[in-house]
Amino acid sequence: MNSLLKTFVCALLVASALPAWADVSRDEAAAAAQRVAGGRVLAVERAEADHKPVWRVKILSAQGEVRIVVVDVASGRVVR
Repeated sequence: MNSLLKTFVCALLVASALPAWADVSRDEAAAAAQRVAGGRVLAVERAEADHKPVWRVKILSAQGEVRIVVVDVASGRVVR
């Protein structure tokens, strides 16, 4: 196997592993918050809670109440 092909295969293997290391996207955080709270997503912004990056998702409930759902950027877990 020539050097160029080895380099390409190595780069392909590294690139295929990247999604496992990637942070949760804005859309994924909105979906996670919506599953927990229901309602309509009004805004999603990146913030910090307990010195960790989080997504702060603002949701309007069916009753007209605004809720803030916090989603961990690294895991996608709803923090509060």
